[in-house]
Amino acid sequence: MEDQKKLSRAGLLGSLNQGAASNVFGPGGLGAGVGSGIGHGGGGLGAVGHGAGVAGPVVSGRMGLKGGDLRSPGEDYGPASINGWVEASADHLSTFAADVDTASYTVARRKLLGGELPPPDSVRVEEWLNYFRYRYPEPTEGPLAVTLDAAPSPFTAGKTLLRVGVQARRLAVSERKQAHLTFLVDVSGSMQGPDRLPLAKRALRLLVDNLRDGDTVALVTYAGRVSLVLPPTGIEHRVAIHEAIEGLSAGGSTAMSSGIELAYAQAVKGLDARSFSRVLVLSDGDANVGATSHDDILKLIQGHVKEGVTLTTVGFGMGNYKDGLMEQLADKGNGNHFYCDSLFEAHRIFVEQLGSTLEVVAQDVKFQVDFDPAQVKRYRLVGYENRDLADRDFRNDKVDAGEVGSGHSVTALYELELAAGAGEGLATVRVRAKKPRGTEASEWAFPVHAAALHSSAEAAGKDFQFAAAVMGAAELFRQSPHAKGTRYDDVLALARGAADTADRRQFVELLEKARAVAMTLASR
Repeated sequence: MEDQKKLSRAGLLGSLNQGAASNVFGPGGLGAGVGSGIGHGGGGLGAVGHGAGVAGPVVSGRMGLKGGDLRSPGEDYGPASINGWVEASADHLSTFAADVDTASYTVARRKLLGGELPPPDSVRVEEWLNYFRYRYPEPTEGPLAVTLDAAPSPFTAGKTLLRVGVQARRLAVSERKQAHLTFLVDVSGSMQGPDRLPLAKRALRLLVDNLRDGDTVALVTYAGRVSLVLPPTGIEHRVAIHEAIEGLSAGGSTAMSSGIELAYAQAVKGLDARSFSRVLVLSDGDANVGATSHDDILKLIQGHVKEGVTLTTVGFGMGNYKDGLMEQLADKGNGNHFYCDSLFEAHRIFVEQLGSTLEVVAQDVKFQVDFDPAQVKRYRLVGYENRDLADRDFRNDKVDAGEVGSGHSVTALYELELAAGAGEGLATVRVRAKKPRGTEASEWAFPVHAAALHSSAEAAGKDFQFAAAVMGAAELFRQSPHAKGTRYDDVLALARGAADTADRRQFVELLEKARAVAMTLASR
């Protein structure tokens, strides 16, 4: 409980460069050597300046910064692609799966605070958007509520942004089922270092201290061999669970596949209608013993998904970090993917958003946006490239999609080119989802009404503005060809005007920091 007491909400941001963070990254905390840190009154990362700076994109060909220059040799972020424009007259349907992962944004934060720019292929726009909370209405009935709004793009003349916002029902504490959790912890030699296993242990302690009567915890480790450190143990034995966690140390090679097998064997024990079971993988994703290819490891997950076990992956460390594998594990395991760069982020994942992290309220959530070709000339979904689904699979309930947890929100942005006079019914958004562990899906349809079309991003409100700013920044960082006309100053100004929460103000500070980092790298 001690870590949790130190991290009261009022002091979370300040802790990024004070006590909590300094224990993770050394005496200088998160801001060491790269700025004055986040959360110190008006100073923060703003010390990097608001001067002339970079008028165009943060990273551009003119600055000579290419993707290969920005990635450490051992890092892997999986295949990267960028959605292009689609003519609505040729294909009026856009279909994709829900995604609530946030790791990509946290990786970028870690990079920027370390004086580096995030590699372009590490940037997944949807994970930047979904890191932040928006003021979507709660569902009045059913598991999900949908909000639709649109406004002219603040970055590109003649284009319109359509926002699709989904809010999941937030379960009361009394509604949560019993949790059977299996911690699968990488204790190989690559997990040495204060931002790896020691941080993972502190994160698990926070989680354990927020479980309740009836919950159980099992602990499996893997390095050169696999070990069942703690069989499923009731939370009333919290002291024994803490001792098992504290006893972990790093060393040896990495047999991830064997660890996954043993973890799922523990996870299915005691699973019934009154409970849910989840495996939590804490690792840098670097597998080098046994089944080491992504395909082989991902195949291990498939059978266990049918048993009703879900998966959370939490990434640690940098330099050899295999984000691509960790993200795909979560996708195949009906789960979610985070990157933990600090005790602040551990608190966010395992304390503030514990219900969202652990318990699913809607399974296999799919979206299909049906554009009216008479009103929409062409469209482009920004992000969700690896969540793309065939249009014919929208109503195929055997096709896996994304899981949405209690209180989670999902945000997607489309860039549109509209015909003259476009308005009422320019698109219809359909949502399809199952109940947790269900087999039959329900479907809902939501037309875009004329009243949802605003005259400007400002008229659409701060949430819309901020989502647009996040999208614009992510497009620039991933060097999207569709962001060539986007000015970094415009993105920063839009974000500043909508930064009315702590997380949003931190985002603005990171954008300011990124300008200084880019200028420093360009001068080398």
